[in-house]
Amino acid sequence: MITDDELRERTEALVAANRDVLDDQIAFRGAQWDDGLATVQFPEGRGGLGISPGKQSIVDDVLRAHGVRYDNLRINPIGIGMGAPTVLTYGSDELIDKHLRRIFTGEDIWCQLFSEPTNGSDVAGIPSRAVRDGDEWVVNGQKVWTTLAHVSSYGMLLTRTNPDVPKHKGLSYFILDMHAPGVEIRPLFQITGEAEFNEVFLTDVRIPDTHRLGAEGEGWRVATTTLMNERVALSGGPAPRGSGAIAELVKCWGERAELLAPAERAVMRDRVSDLWVRAEVLRLTNQRAKDGASAGNPGPEGSVGKLESAQLSQAIHECIVDLMGAAGTIHELGYPMTRSDSAPDSRTGRFLRSRANTIEGGTSEIMRNILGERVLGLPGDVRVDKDIPWSEAPR
Repeated sequence: MITDDELRERTEALVAANRDVLDDQIAFRGAQWDDGLATVQFPEGRGGLGISPGKQSIVDDVLRAHGVRYDNLRINPIGIGMGAPTVLTYGSDELIDKHLRRIFTGEDIWCQLFSEPTNGSDVAGIPSRAVRDGDEWVVNGQKVWTTLAHVSSYGMLLTRTNPDVPKHKGLSYFILDMHAPGVEIRPLFQITGEAEFNEVFLTDVRIPDTHRLGAEGEGWRVATTTLMNERVALSGGPAPRGSGAIAELVKCWGERAELLAPAERAVMRDRVSDLWVRAEVLRLTNQRAKDGASAGNPGPEGSVGKLESAQLSQAIHECIVDLMGAAGTIHELGYPMTRSDSAPDSRTGRFLRSRANTIEGGTSEIMRNILGERVLGLPGDVRVDKDIPWSEAPR
């Protein structure tokens, strides 16, 4: 087993050997993948070293110390955080070799095609259909709230292949080429004035059966792997102390504190302090969860970090806007097809964007259900359609 010191030395050697491409994302991250330092819990030869995922923070710290830009959530959040673990778990050797390295380097952006207009939280009840035609599947349906679909090369598609069994058992999971004939992408404009989400229309789209992940009818099992990894990714993961949104709040406090009346300043100081403590507790919780995890896919406990990070993000950005005073009521208009974090100087933009935090990746209500049922062992909610064929379920 590689020691922490050996892992640091290996990362230092990676930087030393690639100093001329530190600013070239694809080239440097490709070298990082080849050295097994991309996702250390992945197998050797596939971007990792087969060690505990908690050791990844050692690699990350060395890279940050050398000024290497290292932020999976900006480069390819869905592909790296959700797609790669799913493909590694269920994909054939051919699919793994084709996709994983390009996901990590950001050469291929991925999106997630789960939610539909009639089924958001109840993903298992989706009505989109795939019908077998020889060695291919013909897919028809509509997806919605698909982040980054407009820039994605591939999508993780969950669709119904058997309507005559209970809803969880009639789903299959495919890798979809987002440029295939019959795939139409339309932007959904947000309150930020931006369009990072999309609706995707699928009309007689043909997908080879070799692009299926998992067995036919076991799509829900594969999707659960994606969702568990999604919640860990959206929880933010381990980060340097005082970084991220809380750093912006502290900066805003430094700019605005002396402009407040004494009584208001005292109230806001307590509010900022409380949020800083919450951010630090969440950071340490994420660190413990990662350090304590065994190699493999995460369990339902990842919902803890996702739930708290969503609520904390909203509280921090609300506090920032309150500190801004009248300036917090002004937001620049426009509809660029960009992600909201592409404008890091816009505090009002981040405030508006944070409203989605408690919806995307599973609503906070769903997170509480998961934690109550699967972690605390509380009785589940009534599900009248659980054991009847999907085609017979009332809608």
